[in-house]
Amino acid sequence: MGDFWVFGYGSLMWKPGFAHVETRHARLHGYRRALCVRSYVHRGTPERPGLVLGLDRGGSCLGMAFRVPGDLEDEVVAYLRARELVTHVYLERRLGVRLDDGRKVEALTYIVDRSHVQYAGALSVSEAATAVRGSVGQSGRNEDYVHNTLEHMLKMNIRDHWMEAVVTAVDGG
Repeated sequence: MGDFWVFGYGSLMWKPGFAHVETRHARLHGYRRALCVRSYVHRGTPERPGLVLGLDRGGSCLGMAFRVPGDLEDEVVAYLRARELVTHVYLERRLGVRLDDGRKVEALTYIVDRSHVQYAGALSVSEAATAVRGSVGQSGRNEDYVHNTLEHMLKMNIRDHWMEAVVTAVDGG
């Protein structure tokens, strides 16, 4: 088995949780990072759902790609499935990404299932901010989740103007 790549667009970027031998900035075309998944447990409740990240169709997404040794594929894929497929709101896909050094590779990633009950749809900045503001779940305040996500992204030199606008709107700006 040869090495394979994993693409991360949210917490996977700064907390992958699996062994890898190379990390690169990478761009996935055809999908965008969005707060498009309703959270009924970790960042909200069934009565007041919060929002967490998903990869939704359209645009492009700058994230991180991790090269994993092929002999760890079964272990890493099992770990990622346990982490990402808890409620099956994501679909596992292998998609082409362009690495920051120009290489184009296929990477394992998780996109939102638009037919899943947790899919919130394509929200405007104000709709997303309204859903985030005041939502709290078992893992804490939804506002902390979006702030923490953006803070980590900026430290990694990953800009996302939509996420930045949502955070500004959450803060009342």
